Amino acid sequence: MLEIKLVSEKKINGFTLVEGFPGVGLVGPMALSYMIEKLGMEYYGYFDSQAFPPLVSIHNSIPMHPVRIYHSQKHKLVVIFAEFAIPQEMTYIMAKKISEFVKENKINEIISIGGMPSQTPIQALEEPNDQKQKEEEAQAEAVYAVVSNMDLAAKLKKSGINIISEGVSTGISALLMINSAANKISDTNILIQVDQRVVDPKYAEIAIKALNKTMDLNIDITELEKEAKLVEAKVRDIINKNKQSNESYKNAADAAGPSMYA
Repeated sequence: MLEIKLVSEKKINGFTLVEGFPGVGLVGPMALSYMIEKLGMEYYGYFDSQAFPPLVSIHNSIPMHPVRIYHSQKHKLVVIFAEFAIPQEMTYIMAKKISEFVKENKINEIISIGGMPSQTPIQALEEPNDQKQKEEEAQAEAVYAVVSNMDLAAKLKKSGINIISEGVSTGISALLMINSAANKISDTNILIQVDQRVVDPKYAEIAIKALNKTMDLNIDITELEKEAKLVEAKVRDIINKNKQSNESYKNAADAAGPSMYA
């Protein structure tokens, strides 16, 4: 069972929902954590499920649910921020619950932020030495997108975003896209190229720049590298603790022997 529990009665009709669950490169959590802080977004609610790992996030000495919802009345934004990777068996129900939330609150648009594997590692920006280096850096910072309709494709192309016309998409964002297309809701899946061997704040910076272009947010990215590293370290720690918790539970169950209720 999965529930959305709200702590605010403010209306979010006509808002844009942005989600970025942990995935390749941790692009979503790094970018959204920074966005929430810089836009001064308010805590709006959380997702609750017995299928989630037994984890509690501590922020400013206050325990909080690790999958939270924030909103900004000024920017007409709703953000879903998660501090652990959603279990695979929860992917379908999570996407369904978010789609229901979008429909019930008459949200106009969904934007998903994620990473996609790249063969070209993204290097720290330096003063280009030659034309080849400029081209390599431009390629490394290229932003791609999957969209639910062609009107979105035309709009994003004007912002310099490359539209993916053939391929396969997976995860919660892919299921949201299918549901949005069926319900005629605008949906964009923004994908940042990442080197799977590293987690780099540069990925979050590229994602924020793309959002600034498409949504006119003007988010200042000067402090992003420092803060993104902190988010990356915390998400990694939570994922590791989740693995350790599951292993400890499994070892304890194995030591106890078969359950009499099996």
